[in-house]
Amino acid sequence: MELRHLRYFVAIAEERSFTRASERLWVAQPGLSAQIRRLESELGVQLFERHSRGVDLTGAGELFLERARAALAAAEAARATGHDLEEGLVGSVRLGIVTGAGWPGASVLFGDFGAERPGVELTVIESYAGTLLRDLHDGRLDAVIAPSELGSAELRRVRLGREPWFVVVGPSHPLAGGGPIPAAELEGQRVVITGHRDGVGYDRLVADTLGSLGVTAALERGGPGPAMLAAVAAGDAVVLTTSPEVAIGAAVARSIRPVRRVEFALLCRDETAAPALDVLIRSAEARFAAPRPRLAAVA
Repeated sequence: MELRHLRYFVAIAEERSFTRASERLWVAQPGLSAQIRRLESELGVQLFERHSRGVDLTGAGELFLERARAALAAAEAARATGHDLEEGLVGSVRLGIVTGAGWPGASVLFGDFGAERPGVELTVIESYAGTLLRDLHDGRLDAVIAPSELGSAELRRVRLGREPWFVVVGPSHPLAGGGPIPAAELEGQRVVITGHRDGVGYDRLVADTLGSLGVTAALERGGPGPAMLAAVAAGDAVVLTTSPEVAIGAAVARSIRPVRRVEFALLCRDETAAPALDVLIRSAEARFAAPRPRLAAVA
C-alpha cells in the first residue's frame, strides 16, 4: 500500500465517482480502477459499491476513509516537519553562557529569538568558560557566549559588543556607595576570582584588567557557584563582573573609572551550522554585530 493509493481512494470517496476522481487527480480512469481493485485485494474488503450513477462507500469503506484521511494528514505533517527543520522553524539549540564575565544582552537575544522561532527549543547552560568551550568542541553544545579572547582560532566568532566592568560591593564594605569607583580605590582590595582550572579565562581577564588600571589587588579564590559571592555579601571582598545584575542582597554594582571593557562574541564551530543555530546567529548579527568599517577610497 502506498500513499498514492490512499489519495486515490479518498478522492473517489469524496467525488462519489471514478470519472470525476480521475479528472481531479489527472489519472486515467482505467488505471485508477485498477489501483483501487489492488487496494481492495490487499485489504481483503470491498470499499465501494458500484452503480450506474457512480459509487457509494461500503461499511468497511466508511471506516477506511477515516483512517486514510488520518494517514494522509500524518504524512503531510511529516513532510512539513522536514521543511520546518530545513528552514530552522523547529529543532533545538544548546547554548552556553560564561559565568563571571557574562554578557548582559543575552536576555534580549533570547527574547527576540523565541518570538521569531517559537518552535525551536533553546537550552541555556551557565558554567565556567573552560567547561563550556570543551563541551562546544566535543559537540555537546552548539554555541557559547563568552569574551571573544577566550575562543580558539578554529572557532567562528560573531561579535556581540563590548561591555564595561563593574565592581560588586557588599553593603558593609568600605567601597559601598553610589557612582563610579576610581581605579585607585581598588588598590590593595581583596578581589574574588574562581581559582578553578575551568575558570582560568575569567581569572586572567580580571588580573589583566586590574593590571591595565595600574592596580595591585589581593586575588582570592571564591567558593563554587553562588558561594563565590559569599565574601562579597559579607563585605569582606569585592568581585569584578560585566553583568551588574549578579549583585546579591543589598550589594551594589559600581562602574570603574577609567572604563575598561570586554568584547563578547557568540562562538561556534567553524562549520555549516544547523538551520536553527543559523537563525540564532543571524539574529545576533542583525541586532548586535557591529558594522564593518568601510575602506576609504584611494584617489
